[in-house]
Amino acid sequence: MAIPAFKIMSLFLSVFVGFALVGLVSSAKFDELFQPTWAFDHFIHEGELLHMKLDNFSGAGFQSKNKYLFGKVSLQIKLVEGDSAGTVTAFYMSSDGPSHNEFDFEFLGNTTGEPYSVQTNIYVNGVGNREQRLNLWFDPTTEFHSYSIFWNQRQVVFLVDETPIRVHTNMENKGVPFPKDQAMGVYSSIWNADDWATQGGRVKTDWSHAPFIASYKGFEINACECPVSLAAADNAKKCSSSGDQKYWWDEPTLSTLNLHQNHQLVWVKAHHMFYDYCTDSARFPVTPLECVHHRH
Repeated sequence: MAIPAFKIMSLFLSVFVGFALVGLVSSAKFDELFQPTWAFDHFIHEGELLHMKLDNFSGAGFQSKNKYLFGKVSLQIKLVEGDSAGTVTAFYMSSDGPSHNEFDFEFLGNTTGEPYSVQTNIYVNGVGNREQRLNLWFDPTTEFHSYSIFWNQRQVVFLVDETPIRVHTNMENKGVPFPKDQAMGVYSSIWNADDWATQGGRVKTDWSHAPFIASYKGFEINACECPVSLAAADNAKKCSSSGDQKYWWDEPTLSTLNLHQNHQLVWVKAHHMFYDYCTDSARFPVTPLECVHHRH
């Protein structure tokens, strides 16, 4: 007897998903994925919500319990309301050591009524100075929004509500190093940075508005978990597709942005980006190599 087509498709999808999810971790609960790292008394748990506060005594921070190589990490964050000048709320991934790799979201507070700005940065082998800044197209303090980092062997993509705001492409064939062999932890923190965060440090933190509170939910990590005991080369092999072990982030369709995503990125850069290190000739009289070779 012939098997109905929909059953064949269902079986195929089940097998594919079984392969694709090898080595993945996914959760929406803070305690399963993360742990506080400093100022434990500055954490407030409210059901599935987590609040971190900054006052004139301390900020606070948390990190993932494990490290990952390739995949996607997402947090839903509601940023500090009102006068947030001088404060920084950060969400980032980083490996360890002086030659570390790092992908940064830094949300720079502002005076009441002025737009929040977002600074992204990328470190490769310990070298950063790849800042871009943009204003968000919504008020990030009134409700939760999703902030994500997607990473595979071809590209690193920063996303806001699934809209790409930055892409860093693998251009090793042009002599540009790419972060592809160091497992990274996931971190978030809130702290006072009024020496630089708001209008170049001209506007200072007004402590009469403290505590400054950033709120979180929807903690998701869909990535390849890397045991501490494995060497970097072994982790890279473990987290790359081969044979029957297929990972979703290695799908050919994810090697570049699709057409719609490219249009979104163009829109963001045209309407919301106000600083790009690639065009800062005062800082970089010689254009950085990656800026010469690709759009990001």
